[in-house]
Amino acid sequence: MKAKLLNALLLLTSFIGYLEWGKDQNVFLAVAEWDILNKTITTPQSVVHPLIIIPMISQLLLLFTLFQKNTSKFLTYIAIIGLGLLFAFITLAGLLSLNVKIVCSTLPFLIIVIVTIKYYRKINRQPTN
Repeated sequence: MKAKLLNALLLLTSFIGYLEWGKDQNVFLAVAEWDILNKTITTPQSVVHPLIIIPMISQLLLLFTLFQKNTSKFLTYIAIIGLGLLFAFITLAGLLSLNVKIVCSTLPFLIIVIVTIKYYRKINRQPTN
């Protein structure tokens, strides 16, 4: 049960990343993904980029794990890696531009990643009866 909760939190926190560029240009990842999904219908070739496709597939993997009887640790780790790539770039952009809002928007996801990894390591160490 805790694995499903952690995966749900990973999925939810992956939507609150925040980007800011130029003058008055900003977007939360949830809004950007909605725009991307709309563009996929009209012009699919415009959204084919690794930093778009990999995180979206990772979110789908997390969603899939929520419906599994036993949550797959392997799929969770793959999803963390896929989303982690995007969040690493967002965090780096926030740090390089000294934008606190961008860096703070990535913290919930990064904290849940750490908690999830610690949880899976802990259950691996426990002996099975």
